[in-house]
Amino acid sequence: MAFYHRMGELPQKRHTTFYKPDGQLYREQVMGTKGFSGIQSILYHHNPPTQVRETRKYADVRLEFVEQADLKHQHFKTFDLAQGGDPVFGRRYLLGNSDVVMGVCSPTEPMDYFYRNADGDEVVFVHEGEGELQTIFGTITYRPGDYLVIPIGTTYRIVPSVQSRFLVIESQNEIVPPKRYRNEHGQLLEHSPFCERDIRVPEKLVTHVESGQFEVRVKRQSVVYSYFFDFHPFDVVGWDGYLYPYALSVHDFEPITGRIHQPPPVHQTFAGQNFVICSFVPRMYDYHPQAIPAPYYHSNVESDEVLYYVDGNFMSRKGVYEGSITLHPMGIPHGPHPGKIEASIGKKETMELAVMLDTFQPLYVTKEALAVEDEAYMSSWLPSE
Repeated sequence: MAFYHRMGELPQKRHTTFYKPDGQLYREQVMGTKGFSGIQSILYHHNPPTQVRETRKYADVRLEFVEQADLKHQHFKTFDLAQGGDPVFGRRYLLGNSDVVMGVCSPTEPMDYFYRNADGDEVVFVHEGEGELQTIFGTITYRPGDYLVIPIGTTYRIVPSVQSRFLVIESQNEIVPPKRYRNEHGQLLEHSPFCERDIRVPEKLVTHVESGQFEVRVKRQSVVYSYFFDFHPFDVVGWDGYLYPYALSVHDFEPITGRIHQPPPVHQTFAGQNFVICSFVPRMYDYHPQAIPAPYYHSNVESDEVLYYVDGNFMSRKGVYEGSITLHPMGIPHGPHPGKIEASIGKKETMELAVMLDTFQPLYVTKEALAVEDEAYMSSWLPSE
């Protein structure tokens, strides 16, 4: 989120001497995007961040997609996937393309290492649970409904305090608030469904000075490498700038409503390269006296639409559950299930909660997704016998 923030101790001017109490220099690191043309922050370390004791390849994490036998709508029951792993390597990826991948995670093991995604930004949506996102920029406490936005190159670990469940969206580029919500200076405008007051930046910066062996796993071009340091990677004494992780609660997203049905772009929350992320939240229905609140049938001519169902009764669907993911691919129409249009007429509000990913390049399905597919979903629009 591009507004200036600072934490900890800083020298008065950048690129000048900044001494520790023992007379040694703190090590300045400029961390930015797009070379020196994007947003950046400057961090001050106790140790040189380049001082690596050992490196080695850890794992190849390239996804294997299946060849689709036909073109159809699909429904995946993610709660049927087994829990396990840690908050990063316990991720079960279901859909993806060259721009973005989507997965779920219900970890049962702690992260005994630190992680850095050098391929792109991440959004971790907290479906269930509480805990901390601990990062080189400081700590953010998370709770259900939080979007945790983690910029490319951020060293972090996720530490649940209770059993947690996440939806994970990993990009090959930056993830930002939609351009139409911002003015030329980057400030969120009055018509935006959220504002800077809703953004939660790191709450505390804890500087670690202990020595030992610390592993940071770095993903680059879908391969993970282990870097071993003699010091704790969270050795930052202060930082400032525009690049840092933040949290935005879906419960702070203020829905845009109208006299007649509003199209999906009003629910948009984030934008990436060739994809958008939207939030469907509890809201008042349309108030034209003859309004049909349920969405009309529409054709995904140039986008794939994915919905992750979080809570409530999704008003245009039947047969979906908490944790369901539906994929409506480009090229074929989709819309409300039988009876849902009629049932919506006269209703005043909906209590649904869901996260949508729309991509403008086709998505591919993994073998793991097929293992929890509801194969009857495509026929769910047929009239009941």
